[in-house]
Amino acid sequence: MGLLYTKLYLDFDSENWVQIANDPAEFRAKKDNVALDVEDTSHVMHRLMFQKGNTIRVMRVTGKFRLHWDDQQ
Repeated sequence: MGLLYTKLYLDFDSENWVQIANDPAEFRAKKDNVALDVEDTSHVMHRLMFQKGNTIRVMRVTGKFRLHWDDQQ
């Protein structure tokens, strides 16, 4: 599990992700070893790796996006 804040919008490729909820937006990895490269609010790059079935939730809060993910299954 993890938590990260970013100011940048994330694009979830439909080949690798399926949206499973709208409010907040939640996505599930469709394949193993799906990577998301995210720049946090301190401009540090993070590579998040997901296996099939892992989820990530995206919420917009005061000018940034809050990412909360579950990479354990």
